[in-house]
Amino acid sequence: MSVPVIILSVLEIILAVSMVVLFLVQEGNDRGMGVVGGVTNDSYFSKTKGRSLEERLKSATRLVGILFAIVSVVLYLAIARGF
Repeated sequence: MSVPVIILSVLEIILAVSMVVLFLVQEGNDRGMGVVGGVTNDSYFSKTKGRSLEERLKSATRLVGILFAIVSVVLYLAIARGF
């Protein structure tokens, strides 16, 4: 294996682990059984929480996913061409 392939492999592993961690840290969209009973929590914090941490986590997950796809394609091409 050449040095660029090793670097791309390590980068792909780091991106894969970070994508899994970012995915697991995010909260789910379900609100549990409170929705069935009609219980809602429409406080100011619950309305603006999506603009802060959750949106940053979603955009970071999206960015890491795109980078992971790009690095995977480049790594495949590097291995296929024998770099």
